[in-house]
Amino acid sequence: MPTGLDHSGRLPAAYHAAGTSSFSEFLGNVAPELLPGRRPLPPGMAADVSAHATTIVAIICADGVLMGGDRRATMGNLIAQRDIEKVFAADAYSLVGMAGTAGFGLEMMRLFQVELEHYEKIESSMLSLEGKANRLASMVRNNLGAAMQGLAVVPLFAGFDLDAKSVDKAGRIFSFDVAGGVYEERGYDSIGSGSLFAKSSLKKRYRPGVTTDEAVKLAIEALYDAADDDTATGGPDLLRGIFPVIMTATVEGTRRLSDDETRAVAEQIIAERTENPGS
Repeated sequence: MPTGLDHSGRLPAAYHAAGTSSFSEFLGNVAPELLPGRRPLPPGMAADVSAHATTIVAIICADGVLMGGDRRATMGNLIAQRDIEKVFAADAYSLVGMAGTAGFGLEMMRLFQVELEHYEKIESSMLSLEGKANRLASMVRNNLGAAMQGLAVVPLFAGFDLDAKSVDKAGRIFSFDVAGGVYEERGYDSIGSGSLFAKSSLKKRYRPGVTTDEAVKLAIEALYDAADDDTATGGPDLLRGIFPVIMTATVEGTRRLSDDETRAVAEQIIAERTENPGS
């Protein structure tokens, strides 16, 4: 029988202690090898060994914030997956999306979700929106070693600030760099390989106070424009029924638009572009 293992079926003592409100810190103490940033990597660049997620957009609207992401993952010049999901509800009032190395990014998003849930269970309260952004920044910072070897993950975080003085000021967006720097953005933002084209699209069309319905169209148009010029970004695929993931965070919580809702907007945009391709 292997030594060093507890076969009584009981959890180790560390799991019964009150411990820290940070799940990442707890995991670092109990099983540090499970943290994405703690895993040893072979020397050299490893950027081509994993699929890469691409373009995410976020828009502040009158009653909160919206986030959308295309569905394509690439590996070099190949499409690795056509229907990957890159936008998630971080908790009841916030959204997170990721661009970069897909495997590390999806793992970081799941860890972030658990981090927020763990904090709420231990402290019996929810972190502030800025506190959530700072927790995510620390996870990005811990992945710096992998990022230097080409396995970078860059998230985009947005949410409804329950501490805001008014609803129209509650939507907030935070961006990050690979070293864990966190920055609050105004109005809108985008990350990923198609972000230059997506932000250019939003720069022309966005105005403060847009409704949620208007923001949905702005987001899908921005992703459409990104896909038009960036091969790593996937546009609406009517043949396969694959459309961007669009989610909102408002005072009522987070919500994901159904495929039928995004299809209707995408078909409207495609019809408009067909009639006037240069628009």
